[in-house]
Amino acid sequence: MNKKVVARKCPEYDPDILFNIISDIYRACEAPPVTGKKVLLKPNLLSDNDPDKCITTHPAVVEAMIRFLQAEGATVFVGDSPAVHIRSFKPVKSGMYDVCERTGAVWTDFLRSPFQTRLRKGTIRTASIVKEVDLIISIPKLKNHELVYFTGAIKNTLGLVPGFVKAKQHALYQDRNRFSEFLVDLNEAIPQHFFLIDGIMGMEGRGPAQGTPVRTEVLIGSVNPLALDIITCSIIGYDPLAIPTNLIALSRGKWLRSPDEIIYEGPILETITREDFRRIPISPFRNIALKFLRNRLFTVRRLQRRPVFLHEKCIGCLDCIKICPTNAIAMHPAIQNHVVLTDRKCIRCFCCSEVCQSNAVEVRRKVFGD
Repeated sequence: MNKKVVARKCPEYDPDILFNIISDIYRACEAPPVTGKKVLLKPNLLSDNDPDKCITTHPAVVEAMIRFLQAEGATVFVGDSPAVHIRSFKPVKSGMYDVCERTGAVWTDFLRSPFQTRLRKGTIRTASIVKEVDLIISIPKLKNHELVYFTGAIKNTLGLVPGFVKAKQHALYQDRNRFSEFLVDLNEAIPQHFFLIDGIMGMEGRGPAQGTPVRTEVLIGSVNPLALDIITCSIIGYDPLAIPTNLIALSRGKWLRSPDEIIYEGPILETITREDFRRIPISPFRNIALKFLRNRLFTVRRLQRRPVFLHEKCIGCLDCIKICPTNAIAMHPAIQNHVVLTDRKCIRCFCCSEVCQSNAVEVRRKVFGD
């Protein structure tokens, strides 16, 4: 597989600048020709939010990609499945639906007639549009992620799984490594043909939904999801081999056998690296500790970061209850907007934090009084 990664500096979401840079990156990556093809664009739409919050791929990047593909003679479809997915979902607040209306791209409901895709172990429902198009282009947002540390090309594929089927995977794969293995399985089962990471503005801190927007000023592309993730997480200061999806994918050797195989084209990496980017803490002793303390569950769980509910911020929307794959969350029967967590049921997937629109869920170690 092509192992080239192309990065370009891009300081702002200017439509003309974006069109030219995306055209340049696509061609430099030797991505597939699109003339006469049906192409699905899959942005990151964790929830329908104002793009300035950096929860979603910026609509200007999606629009520029649409216009580039249309200029090349492609028919373009756009779609994603948010964390809380209802029928006829349209991403209005994020500006994504308006982009489709303006450009003539077709917004696609991923809940329409999903089909079974075979994984290494079992099958999973995926959006029917996957088998109706010729090419799939993924446009992730550069963000932290509480569970897998980093949201990039490999993680963004999860949105091809519609509805609450996504959340159920956390119940099936109940730790960081097993969930990462599932994500790599999903990427191998659904080939995607080009990836472009929107890193003009990224999200540091408590990603993927409650972090802080930060200026990172890059667009990065590749046809190789692993190579792209290794370069991108390096730019924000992560050790690429500390990211479980990277390590698992490398061990399989399908996309890369070593980071040394990556062909990088772009600014000198040191000039665009953000060492001050606030990352999710990664303990070098995590795997060792789990190995030796596996049978001391209570001790391990006391040390773990967990969801903590801030009752004064809760608006009672119930999204955290709907998304929880193990039914570990409920409303207190007598206290309004007071969420109760059954800790022994909680698998630390942090889906509740991802969907909370009022920043009422923090992921941290429990302290006295929580």
